[in-house]
Amino acid sequence: MMEWMSAAEAMAALGVRRQTLYAYVSRGRIAAETDAADPRRSRYSAADVKLMAERKRRGRKAADVAQSAIAWGEPVLESAITTVAHGRLFYRGQDAVALAATHDFEAVSRLLRGQTNADLFPAQLAPSPKGKTARARLFTALATRAAIDLPLAGRSPNALFVEAASLLDQVVTAAAGQEGRGPAHERLAAAWGCDADGANLIRRALVLLADHELNASTFAARVAASTGASLAASALAGLAALSGPLHGGMASRVESFLAEVKRGGAEAATAARLMRGEPPPGFGHPLYPEGDPRALALLGAFETPKRWAAAAKAAEEAGFGRPNIDFALTALAKHLALPQDAPFTLFATARCAGWIAHAVEQSGTGRLIRPRARYVGLPAL
Repeated sequence: MMEWMSAAEAMAALGVRRQTLYAYVSRGRIAAETDAADPRRSRYSAADVKLMAERKRRGRKAADVAQSAIAWGEPVLESAITTVAHGRLFYRGQDAVALAATHDFEAVSRLLRGQTNADLFPAQLAPSPKGKTARARLFTALATRAAIDLPLAGRSPNALFVEAASLLDQVVTAAAGQEGRGPAHERLAAAWGCDADGANLIRRALVLLADHELNASTFAARVAASTGASLAASALAGLAALSGPLHGGMASRVESFLAEVKRGGAEAATAARLMRGEPPPGFGHPLYPEGDPRALALLGAFETPKRWAAAAKAAEEAGFGRPNIDFALTALAKHLALPQDAPFTLFATARCAGWIAHAVEQSGTGRLIRPRARYVGLPAL
């Protein structure tokens, strides 16, 4: 179970003033929550404070800084696309939650890649790739395009914008499993048998998931793009990284926890996780000490299913924080009676917009991403 420190204890451990402690919290480097014993005060993650103190003790040796930057550390490259600041998510300076209230996925996709005009040409109607699952169709669609599309290097922005619109159209076709025209949320809603209200919730989810700074899949996409690989190849690299259980596959772990809740109740399931030393998946986020705004915005748009509401209450009371976007996606899928793989399908379809935007931006730098490894093997003789 997470251990906490008072502000005075945290400042003493770090040797900093209160303002500096608050800055660490706002940047997502130290988790904080309201002290239940005194709502006027906050308490701070002892583990985060310890890690920060260790970083200060090590100093600013280049190798140490580089190593710590790999996991939730210091920024490692410049980007004008997305940032997390003050507990909120921004797409090119615009609040993602506000965008989700009014914008569709296509408009936000253009915003992310810096495209100020509408799509230059209507996207070609793409045939639906073969595959029994949406995941298989998404991999097939991107792999097929990756094998034939032109490299990124040296191409004009307009040419890339046309290709981006076409690629996203094909991704939506693969996700839906059927050909179609119109906004992505309407095509997915039609494929899943949702009404207009359900389509609007899908639209919100797509916008909220479109990008999230330099996460694992986006970094993979940028690495591929830095070699000059095509937009499709870059997005395929992102999809491969997203497929892992610690990233886009997290929703499956949340669903497993909800199955435990169904069998024994929310409090018992949470207590069992505590006894095993396993935090329940779907709660808390390193970048959002006060709660994932994407989850709050999505969950606030529909009535949370009873089992999900009970799980959220039990987990928060046990000190695991508020629901994150993975939890919210599974709740949405339950609310709309979506297919089992819908959370991953929504995540992958939406995030493809971000992968493409980052690939375009990375290509514009003309730089190859090539970090060095710190060798710890047998002596080199």
